[in-house]
Amino acid sequence: MRISFTLRLPRDELSVPIVRHICRSALRELGVQGDCVGDIELAVTEACTNVLKHAQGTNQQYEVEVEVNEDACEIRVIDAGLGFFSTDAFQPASGSAEEGRGLHLMRALVDELQFISQPEQGTIVHLAKHLELSEDSILQRLGELSLPG
Repeated sequence: MRISFTLRLPRDELSVPIVRHICRSALRELGVQGDCVGDIELAVTEACTNVLKHAQGTNQQYEVEVEVNEDACEIRVIDAGLGFFSTDAFQPASGSAEEGRGLHLMRALVDELQFISQPEQGTIVHLAKHLELSEDSILQRLGELSLPG
């Protein structure tokens, strides 16, 4: 069983709270435990912010793809612009740096973090997290219904 949705949003920082709210609401409604929802919510916020801040190009929109099953949540933040022109955006922050801490934060919050950026093809930030479900989770019940036999 798999539930997925895609958001197509303007390349504007005002869109980030929309992504955060929709992801949080969907995960809560599906019965994901609060701490797990909070981790995903913060990680997707950082991923969207990084794409908007660092990806280069004239594309006026970006996409957020969310895929959830009874085991995991995968999110891809996709900017079809020119991609990162350097690897500076992937470098760890120095101890006193104000910027760059979002990468460390995302790595701490999710089980898998991957950046794919190619010139002229854009940038994808891929997040994956194992889900902790409540006992009465809709995801759990739907997963049981889709099992064969």
